[in-house]
Parts: sequence; C-alpha cells; structure tokens
Amino acid sequence: MITLMAVALLATGCASRTPEGLRVGIAYGDRLIWMSDRDLGAALDDAVEVGAQWVRADLAWTNIQPDGPDTYRWDAFDRVVTAVEERGLTLLPVLGFTPEWARPAGCASKHCRPADARDFAAFAGAAATRYAPSGVHTWEVWNEPNLVASWKPAPDAGAYTELLRETSQTLRNSDPGAYVILGGLAATSTKDGDISETAFLREVSARGGNHLVEAIAYHPYTYPFLASDVTPWGTPWERIDGTRDSLRSVLAANGTPEMPVWITEFGAPTNGPGTSSDGAPGTVGPDTTHVSEERQAQIAADGVRTAAATPYVAALIWYAERDLSTDRRDSENFFGLRRADGTAKPALGALRDAIAGLRRGSV
Repeated sequence: MITLMAVALLATGCASRTPEGLRVGIAYGDRLIWMSDRDLGAALDDAVEVGAQWVRADLAWTNIQPDGPDTYRWDAFDRVVTAVEERGLTLLPVLGFTPEWARPAGCASKHCRPADARDFAAFAGAAATRYAPSGVHTWEVWNEPNLVASWKPAPDAGAYTELLRETSQTLRNSDPGAYVILGGLAATSTKDGDISETAFLREVSARGGNHLVEAIAYHPYTYPFLASDVTPWGTPWERIDGTRDSLRSVLAANGTPEMPVWITEFGAPTNGPGTSSDGAPGTVGPDTTHVSEERQAQIAADGVRTAAATPYVAALIWYAERDLSTDRRDSENFFGLRRADGTAKPALGALRDAIAGLRRGSV
C-alpha cells in the first residue's frame, strides 16, 4: 500500500526554503548543438516559459576533440552558450563521451572510460577557460558512471575517482570559481555489472571522491510513482534520505553530511512498448513502461513540491524538453514536455505552475 508524504511535512519543507534555494532546470542531452538557430531558440524558450533558470546539456568530448588532443571544435557549443546567455539562463554542462583516440584499446563506444584521465581533464580545463567568461562555472563530471551502459567496459569507482580527481583540480585551476558536481548517479540495483547508487558513492567516498566536489548529482526516476510517495521498499527518491542505506547516510559516514544533492534528471515517459499507468494501483505492474500524459503532469508538479521539501536537495532538472521520436519500441523517446511534433503535453503547464507556486511560496 502506498501512502502520500504527510502534507504537514511538505508544508514545513517548503516553508524552510527560499525560492532561490531550489534551482530548477530542463535537461536537453546532446540535442542542442545539432539544432538550427530557430529550433535552438524555441527549445530554450521553453525553459524560459516554464520559469526554469538552468539548462543541462552535454558538452561531449567526442564533439569537441574528435581528431586528437591538439585540436578543438568549439563553434557548435559556442552557439549554445550564447543562446543560453542571451535568455538569462545558467548552463550546466555535462562533461563526458570519449572520442575514439582517447579510448582504451578494444573499447569501441563513446561511453568508454578515458584511457588516460589526464586527457579528459585537459579537455575539461580548456572548456572552463573558454566558457567561464560567459558565466559557466558549474560542471557535472560524467553521466551515470555507475551503469555499464555509461561507463564501459564496466563501472569502476576507483577509475571514476581518479578521473574526478584530475578533472576537479584542472577545472579549478582554469576557473577558481568552478563548482564541481559528481556525475549523476543512476538509481539502480547492483546486478549485471551495474552498481547501485549508494554502493558506488560509498566506494568513491572511501577514496576521498566526495571531498573533491561541491555536490553530488542523482537521477531518482520514480514513475509511475510520485516523488512524495512513501513506500515499504523505498523509491529512488526515498533513497536520498528516507531509507537505511541512503545517499545522505553514505555522505554523513564519510565526513560530508551537509553536501547538496542535485537532481539533474527527473521525469517520466508517456509512451513505450509496455503498458501505461495513471498511478492507480491496478495500473502498476511488471509490464509498466510509461505513464499517461496526465500522470506525467502530476509527477512534474509533485517533483517540484517534493524537491523543495527535501532537505539538501539543491536542484531539480526535468528530463526532457521534447520527445525524441514517435517510435514506441523505446520509452526513452517519450520523456518530453512536448510531443515530437512540438505540441505541448499537460506536463509543460503543470511544471510552469508548480515553479510559479514555488516562487510565490505557495507550495
């Protein structure tokens, strides 16, 4: 049986937070640099429309240094930085994606870990030098390094900590005002090569990695449940600080009890290969892969309220602005606030209203 978090708890949490205390944004992945000027402007205008302040976008090493360590191709990302700056938004680049020349022998994916962490750090430092004058000071180092799909050949807390150590130092050398975030941890179980978010954070922290950053990032997708739901098993959101083995318990045990958590991805798909849920118990099962558009809107609004009520959560970034396609074989295509044809889903208005309510102090 699922019960909702007590209204009094939510009210207390919101009352303790100023509107500036929760950063709200939209995540765009690696899409922005490939857009026309018109589409780029429209995509970022959605962030403005909903009242978001932050834009999370991949700064892919593969795009910047495809040919080797001595040449850079900044033009495409320069255009994104300019468009973000013109709208008064703040950019959160995600540093990742290894070019072919920098991969370990035999690893053939952009998700391969770098063969030499110093090469990656040099790329990161060059990015900080270039973009700090445009107001870019916050950096997320890799995306979901605890997943096989994102850190090949297999997640390795030691190798990631080495990368983090080299990169954080180089970022700060290039920009003394750099704010470094540990790469967004996926909410998962330890199986099939993946490492749970708490186990991975524990291993990184045992090597001092939590002292190399100002914050950690986390991706607590809860769909078809709400962020505010309280369950017997512990949703990904509850694993922030509501379960025995939580992110906060790991941070506290390793000397950083007040470290902020940035939720740099949160959302829900509205189509896919399996069954849909509207949140009712009878619609939740092993074949559930997505939610109704109405449920997505509920998840968006509730996510803002719950983030504002959750201690030490410093940011909530919605994934994503628009559906990738209409291909139902993969639910990954349907996380957008807009459908692939550009029409708005109910979640766009729900997110806008929730952010406005947060700023009024009425959530």
